Amino acid sequence: MVTNEWCGWRDATERALYGADDGFYTRPGGPGPAGHFRTSVHVSPLYAGAVAALLRRVDGALGHPEELALVDVGAGRGELLTGVLAALPDEVAARLHPYAVERAARPGGLDPRIDWLGELPAPGSVTGLLFANEWLDNVPVDVVETDGDGVARRVLVRADGTERLGEPVDGADAEWLRRWWSPPAPSAAPTVRAAPTVRAAPSPGLRAEIGRPRDEAWARAVRTLRAGLAVAADYAHARQDRPLFGTLTGFRDGREVRPVPDGSCDITAHVALDACAGPSAELLTQREALRALGVDGRRPPLSLASTDPAAYIRALGTAGAAAELTDPAGLGGFGWLVEPVGGECAGLLKP
Repeated sequence: MVTNEWCGWRDATERALYGADDGFYTRPGGPGPAGHFRTSVHVSPLYAGAVAALLRRVDGALGHPEELALVDVGAGRGELLTGVLAALPDEVAARLHPYAVERAARPGGLDPRIDWLGELPAPGSVTGLLFANEWLDNVPVDVVETDGDGVARRVLVRADGTERLGEPVDGADAEWLRRWWSPPAPSAAPTVRAAPTVRAAPSPGLRAEIGRPRDEAWARAVRTLRAGLAVAADYAHARQDRPLFGTLTGFRDGREVRPVPDGSCDITAHVALDACAGPSAELLTQREALRALGVDGRRPPLSLASTDPAAYIRALGTAGAAAELTDPAGLGGFGWLVEPVGGECAGLLKP
């Protein structure tokens, strides 16, 4: 239930997105995420085809196990799993155990082969590919802002979106900010009073999102694999260019809106994927990853237009969708965090 009491952004977002009766993602009916924003999954079947290609690489690296898992974390209405199942050869699909991890109720008409879960599978219980497309950006986080003295304080919010500053950040959250958001301090000693983003002297009004809950959520997701590959695809930023004023925003009906934690809109923030990454992980752009999987936006030869006009039009449409998925100024600039579990699946996205 959404209330108008003051609380941190993490708690407010949890209620607004995932409340049992009135959460943005969990309320019964409605169009689901696709009705409010467009992800790579919704752009073209090419994306599901690329995930299917990656799954086949994982399958080969693991020696074609008797049961191969595909765990889709933040599955929406099951669109990605549906597309991957359609793109797989029968031999692979017959061995596949597809899991949709989503806090909303199972949608009607979904392929009965898909196992719909409200939480991640048990640690070490599956072998295969775990794929999280735009999931981590919806893992709720707290927001901090520097006050007039440069002290990083938690931002408190009410359901109507009104904000005020709360207590200074301390403990593990302060350490996360020091390590992952601020440039290295001149002294080795950590300080709670350091601004979350420092350019020269601390300035009032600088904001940051504390990504520690996302680090922990990703670590839990990776642990579900006995062996295989875990991939998170999301809009992200790196430590050397964290935004000065944070990235918290909302989406409703396909438009960016002010983030208001009343259940009426999506609430999202860019992900510090470098903080989530384990020691064996690799960070790529979506452009690099999809090109390694055979997706590029090159136009078909013009000669095809005269020999087979229908094929030319189809190829032109495919090239346009591929160009959108790999555009470095758009979806192609998204980050892919690729983390192998066991040595068999390392390097599967090398060009």
